[in-house]
Amino acid sequence: MSGTYSNLVYHIVFSTKNRYRLITHALEADLYKYVGGIIREIGGVCLEINGTSDHVHLLTKLPPKLAISNVLRTIKANSSKWANESKQGLRKFGWQDGYASFSVSKSQIHSVQRYVRKQKEHHTQTDFKTEFIELLNKHDVDYDERYIWN
Repeated sequence: MSGTYSNLVYHIVFSTKNRYRLITHALEADLYKYVGGIIREIGGVCLEINGTSDHVHLLTKLPPKLAISNVLRTIKANSSKWANESKQGLRKFGWQDGYASFSVSKSQIHSVQRYVRKQKEHHTQTDFKTEFIELLNKHDVDYDERYIWN
């Protein structure tokens, strides 16, 4: 067989540094557009992006040549730099070191897209810590809660 064929879709979650509420209403739209542009630039497709003031959810399709860790390093470094250079009055903007990523099957793309789209509504009922633990459990990810929030 010649060629490489893939459909790699990921649900990625990451938070602001120390989960400070840095993603203000004034910053949010431009930040999400900027992150979407980074994803396009590296050859991916941003299917959905949303979050709250202290974290972001991405639903993205990525080419197989890209490692998730490299994608997140690129997104975080470039978007932090952009936010700190272009937005006046911001507290030092930064992202937490870690992240969570989950593969998404074709049959689940629309439900995950809806979940990401409704983040603000979702977080009127559930805080980020609870949501994050629930996602890890749902996807059978091993973790030690003592180290998740450092």
